[in-house]
Amino acid sequence: MMAPVRLDGDSVRWTENTPRGVARDDPWTALWRARELIGYFALRDLRLRYRQAVLGVVWVLAQPIASVAVFTVVFSRLAGVSSEGIPYPLFALVGMVTWTYFSSTVVSASTVLASNVNLVTKVYFPRIAAPASSLLPPAVDLGVSLLLVGVLAAYYGVSPGVQLLAAPAWLLLLVLTATGVALWVSALNVRYRDVQHAIAPLLQLWLFASPVAYGASQFSGWQEWVYALNPMAGPIELGRFALTGTPWPGWPLAVSVASTAVLLASGAQYFSRAQRSFADVI
Repeated sequence: MMAPVRLDGDSVRWTENTPRGVARDDPWTALWRARELIGYFALRDLRLRYRQAVLGVVWVLAQPIASVAVFTVVFSRLAGVSSEGIPYPLFALVGMVTWTYFSSTVVSASTVLASNVNLVTKVYFPRIAAPASSLLPPAVDLGVSLLLVGVLAAYYGVSPGVQLLAAPAWLLLLVLTATGVALWVSALNVRYRDVQHAIAPLLQLWLFASPVAYGASQFSGWQEWVYALNPMAGPIELGRFALTGTPWPGWPLAVSVASTAVLLASGAQYFSRAQRSFADVI
């Protein structure tokens, strides 16, 4: 619970009564301790999302299908973008479902603390549980979208073969990348409410800066290095390798993984430091 501590005059600072045995400075230990709470938050969000949705999971498929249709016309037929040896609609679909999971997680995490003011100020719980819970509902949508990927791959006769063994690594890298950004935006939005309004346009720019509609073969020299620094380049390219058998991403994957590691470590550190003042500024 939160306890007010009176300072000078009428100013009040809130301090958090933390139960003994909880590692405040170790976000990963706190994350493990809060696993049941994370599941509860995620289940609540899923119920709210589909409570009065008449078409249900149809909406999950609508966005990637519409995006792939537009990308196919613009990038494949008009611009002649290479699809690395597989049919372009399947190429773009894998990139889009990967990106959709990431963007949905980031959008949800950006408001998860600011929209639960009473919970943050009155009840103790590991604060990292809130942004972590944002990872799970989009995972359900990702599972549904992967069924569409499977159907399209079967239609085109594309089989990844042994590369499919890399799918768990792809999912892990995608989740870690989304976690790093989620920690940053959830903590920043508590103090700076402009963040939630900036998320949508920034994600739109990030979408076109990521290899969703094109691949690494479009770049060379210094451009390839800049491309590889994008944390989302690794998950998208690795997803195509695992699910459709496109060529191995090579060294750009290592650079992207390093960017994800920096993003995740810095996000965890900032969140751990910022959570001490959440109740003061929320």
